[in-house]
Amino acid sequence: MKSYSPKKLVAVSRYRRYFPTLPADLQQDIYRRIGELIVEEQRYCDQGNYKHMAQIFTAIALYQTLQAHGMNEQDAFRITSEEMWKALTPGVYQKMARLPIFLPVMKKFLPFGFKHGSGVGWRYEWHRDDPSDRFHFECRECVYRHVFEEQGLMKLGAMFCHSDVINFGNLPFIDFRRTKTLCQGGDCCDFEFVRHKTDAGEGWERTKSV
Repeated sequence: MKSYSPKKLVAVSRYRRYFPTLPADLQQDIYRRIGELIVEEQRYCDQGNYKHMAQIFTAIALYQTLQAHGMNEQDAFRITSEEMWKALTPGVYQKMARLPIFLPVMKKFLPFGFKHGSGVGWRYEWHRDDPSDRFHFECRECVYRHVFEEQGLMKLGAMFCHSDVINFGNLPFIDFRRTKTLCQGGDCCDFEFVRHKTDAGEGWERTKSV
């Protein structure tokens, strides 16, 4: 089983390239705060949630430690969000979405990946009868919502929700539709992908998802 140690969690987080640029004393305080979070949120620290908790704990610790070292909240949030978003790879999805097999692969890969890459605190509802040009599902329970709500940091939860918009919101031939998320006050996260025969602007307009 992978170890829930602060240094290992940072090393697999989206902040792993940014973290070494920070002053040594700030790095140590981030490690210390992550150690506290591991204890505070221990019930979610299982093997399935390992990569999720690496993102959550590092984001919280960075956001709070920057402020503890004198940064204002607005700048701390900006750095925490922008540095996390920089690590995203929307270009990979851009290439994949051009292929007709994109949605069929998503329909098989996502349920499998979430089953083996999610632990305590998750619940999904899949729809197996979607036509070939549509794929939708709901996330009914989310560990991000659980932890950020308990920590009083739902603002950071919404930051992670925006990662999906960055990754999926501008795919060729694919309209990504999401009207609500758990971290933004919804009763679920309603994901929907619809494939068109033409690209956006050629007979259809992109949905502005949350």
